[in-house]
Amino acid sequence: VQLQASGGGLVQAGGSLRLSCVASGRTFSSYAMSWFRQAPGKEREFVAQISWNVDRTYYATSAKGRFSVSRDDGKSTVYLQMNSLKPEDTAVYFCAADSVAFRLSLRTQLSEYGYWGQGTQVTVSS
Repeated sequence: VQLQASGGGLVQAGGSLRLSCVASGRTFSSYAMSWFRQAPGKEREFVAQISWNVDRTYYATSAKGRFSVSRDDGKSTVYLQMNSLKPEDTAVYFCAADSVAFRLSLRTQLSEYGYWGQGTQVTVSS
């Protein structure tokens, strides 16, 4: 399985970005997908998750109300729409695929994900 993330960049505070993550190599629609981020000097942290059947989404407290996760199974792609960006959102953003199919519950631990994208840099200037 390969995950390719894109869409990062430099944006001013209050701006928006949409990240994309294209998957290949297995049945994309059967697996929950998540976004994590890692700021310089900090551990990688959970941002958002969408279930395999699109029925459930979960967000970190820092992302609620500003970020929206979605997926297009026809394109094997998961998206993260980020609005009202803040300087503290600056990080490398990673997409990740659940290691087990058809799970619906929240997964925030890195070890629960079997596949990771390469990361895309998001920089928010003040």
